[in-house]
Amino acid sequence: AMPVSNIPDSMRLDRLLSQVTGLSRNHVKSLLRGDNVEVDGVSVRDAALQVNATQAITLREDAVEWPRERYVMLNKPAGYVCSTAEGAYPLVASLVDAPWADGLHSAGRLDADSTGLVLLTNDGQWSHALTSPRRQCVKSYVVTVKHPLQPGLVKRFAEGLMLNGEREPTLPAQLELIDTHTARVQICEGRYHQVKRMIAACSNRVVTLHREAIGHLVLDAALNPGEWRELTPEEISGV
Repeated sequence: AMPVSNIPDSMRLDRLLSQVTGLSRNHVKSLLRGDNVEVDGVSVRDAALQVNATQAITLREDAVEWPRERYVMLNKPAGYVCSTAEGAYPLVASLVDAPWADGLHSAGRLDADSTGLVLLTNDGQWSHALTSPRRQCVKSYVVTVKHPLQPGLVKRFAEGLMLNGEREPTLPAQLELIDTHTARVQICEGRYHQVKRMIAACSNRVVTLHREAIGHLVLDAALNPGEWRELTPEEISGV
């Protein structure tokens, strides 16, 4: 199912304050009891009060911003997963140190051992548009491999490869040799572990896989592994 924006038009006051501040509901309730919260200029203690995005809400006289769509670019280090289910590895969203990070999902996943560009958002329509196969969005990777790369691979990638267990060959892809064991690969589809399987289909093995770009969104060179920033309006609207 396609994730949709998880930003409601109205919600309980304690839930809103908890989302915006990252504080526990119990902590929020004690703040309410202490007359720290006003809704449209009136002091409120009722945690269950339904509030909406049009109301002026303050916490200790600071305006509380209603949750909004977020778009994040992250340089994923190895050892993190892009799923939203807890497992053996920590989640990429845990690297985003903001109270609103909880609601984020990744648009276009990377394996735990892969690194580079991951896009996180709470806007389901945006991520769906970005990853929709119809759009044939070009994704760019730098791969290092176990055995020397053969020049003939450029042609094989361009013609499409049959992957193990698939009925259709891959769409034409671009492989550019950087050195004997490194290549830049550009694909415009997103099959399961596709780049690794394409290299495997050529009797070789991926050692490292680093994603540089998804469509027009290029990993910011200023981001070290584990660092993130919100996308600019131009980056968001280009999708």
